[in-house]
Amino acid sequence: MSRVSVIGGGAWGTALAEIAARAGHEVCLIVRSGEAAEAINSAHVNKGHLPEDRLSAGVAARADFAGLVGADFALLVVPAQVSRAVLTAIGPAPLSGKPVVLCAKGLETETLARQSEILAQCAPEARQLVLSGPSFAHDVASGRPTAVTLASPEDDLCAEIATALSGPTFRLYQSHDLVGVELAGALKNVYALAAGAVEGAGLGLSARSALIGRAFAEMSRLVAAMGGEAKTLTGLAGFGDLTLSCTSPQSRNYAFGIELGKGRSVAEIEVMGLGLAEGVRTAPVALGLAQRYGVDAPLAAAVHALLAGRLEIDAIVAQLMTRPLKREGND
Repeated sequence: MSRVSVIGGGAWGTALAEIAARAGHEVCLIVRSGEAAEAINSAHVNKGHLPEDRLSAGVAARADFAGLVGADFALLVVPAQVSRAVLTAIGPAPLSGKPVVLCAKGLETETLARQSEILAQCAPEARQLVLSGPSFAHDVASGRPTAVTLASPEDDLCAEIATALSGPTFRLYQSHDLVGVELAGALKNVYALAAGAVEGAGLGLSARSALIGRAFAEMSRLVAAMGGEAKTLTGLAGFGDLTLSCTSPQSRNYAFGIELGKGRSVAEIEVMGLGLAEGVRTAPVALGLAQRYGVDAPLAAAVHALLAGRLEIDAIVAQLMTRPLKREGND
């Protein structure tokens, strides 16, 4: 039995802690407060995030980073915009030489940095992996079949961690395309906002399907420009996650987009209790990256305008429908 630390006690962190425990590991789930840790340890349930899913005895929560010291590897499962603050609080020493699996699907707003770039800056000796793909926390925690992608530039390490976390209901496919997997996981949230807005505005399934297809093309252009591999986007981390996030009401970004399509502002939606929608913070970053790399990204620009309240969804769709005609596959 090995020891695993999961940093972040939200729904996804709790689900991954349970996956690691079912795989036979001793798991330390690092949460925000002593009260939260005590509640999880006494009830074996994270009532604030996964109230329906009982945790295995192998999961123990605590509210400090001491559990990292003896861990064989760690999973960082905090929101993308707080990754740097958490890694700074941990410091580079506890993560030196340690495999760290990055699980947030988002880009840093102020710097446009990917999660692996943040880790490299805060803990340069850590060994980087990225986990992404079509998955919902409750499905994973409750034992419903789920397959995701694990990426690392170290093939042997990737195989080792994939084997350590895989089980009868949770399968990890390996990739060495760290950039492609990271970008796909972040960008799909932006397009899920757009797909939800189309649904909320009642524009129909044909419009939503067209949007998903064009989103895939736009995402492919940006990933290629930034050094990712095209084949990554045809797999779980790319098309698989994009499809799930753009069609399911369980997706927080899709649900947020539905409310945007109904005409509500970002401020109005954020008080509705829909949960964190990473695409809201990622949209301006995606547009910034597209501009930096000279990539045509009309959908990212449209989502950014929608979030800023500059255009309604009907006007955005009209703009997209009147773009110059071109041959598909040549853009």
